[in-house]
Amino acid sequence: MPYNVSKAYSIEDLRRVAKRRLPRAVFDFFDGGAEDEVTLRDNTAAFRRIHLLPEILNDVSAIDTSTTLLGARSALPMAIAPTGAVGFGRRGGDIAIARAAVAAGIPYTLSSTATASIEQIASAAPGRLWFQAYILRNKPFLEGLIERARAADYEALVITVDLPVGGKRERDFRNDFSVPFSFTPKNMLDFVRHPGWLADIIRYGMPVMENLIGLEAKAINSTAIASSVGRNYDPSFNWDSLQKIRDSWPRKLIVKGILGPGDARRIASMGCDAVVVSNHGGRQLDSAVATLDALPAVVRAVNGQIPVLLDGGVRRGSDVVKALAMGAEGVMLGRATLFGAAAAGEDGAVRALTILKDELIRTMQLCGVRSTAEIDARLLFQRDSFGDQSGKAFHIAPEII
Repeated sequence: MPYNVSKAYSIEDLRRVAKRRLPRAVFDFFDGGAEDEVTLRDNTAAFRRIHLLPEILNDVSAIDTSTTLLGARSALPMAIAPTGAVGFGRRGGDIAIARAAVAAGIPYTLSSTATASIEQIASAAPGRLWFQAYILRNKPFLEGLIERARAADYEALVITVDLPVGGKRERDFRNDFSVPFSFTPKNMLDFVRHPGWLADIIRYGMPVMENLIGLEAKAINSTAIASSVGRNYDPSFNWDSLQKIRDSWPRKLIVKGILGPGDARRIASMGCDAVVVSNHGGRQLDSAVATLDALPAVVRAVNGQIPVLLDGGVRRGSDVVKALAMGAEGVMLGRATLFGAAAAGEDGAVRALTILKDELIRTMQLCGVRSTAEIDARLLFQRDSFGDQSGKAFHIAPEII
């Protein structure tokens, strides 16, 4: 029976539905992080450590959630982050999320490892489209992906720089999850216990990472294509390599995977158009700093030269307010809309964005601000390190070089 998304009142509600619908191995692939998952948990915990200091008696009868992201209007201070292999959780999930983004009036970022092609997304969800590229050893193939994005009129290229090698995701090991799929007795029993998901796979076959077809001549089927990705990351990619992409790409260039202020400053000096403070959702380097904790120093480092976006741990509209108050131009949503699509397809992705928009408006009203332009550090409260609860205005800590 299809899930009634109107009964989901939070992103966590959608997560729970996705967890019930998906085999454990597939759900954990999306939900999990690297090693002990310290960074995965801390991304969300960082938002809980920051508290709001509302202003009262302001007229908040009309709220403007629009903002400027990468030089153009966005109806919300949000964009969809690149999420790979979405189709393994829900057939057509990439297109579902892209259409939800178009309906919400926000940018959508297509992952290199998506289960929909660059051209399919451009046709099915014409809107503000960004393309995310992993850095592959096969440079002609990578250049071909970037050229396809240009030809399909994607407005921005997102280069992910925090993945020289893949992270150690122990949930996948414990679940016998691998790509190509390892059909062990353990996970076959898991699949059979989720007949709705399994029926889709039996009917349509395994999803294909469409943009990676042809990456390896020996990758002749979907699972083999997927397995080739990890072998093809380029750990030699460096600053000179990034500069070559900047020089050759004629449109907006976003660099994703920045945590340190020194790196952010250097990227701004190269002529890149934005940075995304991101630790890959806790899926790569465990014990990396939470993105919200890293944000203030990065904002100070770029000093208004380029916009700063934040990715990781956003689950509530109040999280968006906190990120903006700490200097981000906007946030990127990964698991939030992924859980929605896995739970109920396009309706679920739309519901995820509706929940976050409603919470954003409500939080703004309760904080006494009428537009995203009015959100700043005066709205933030933080207990000091000595446990003084008398209150003090939040300030952006000095950058750490």
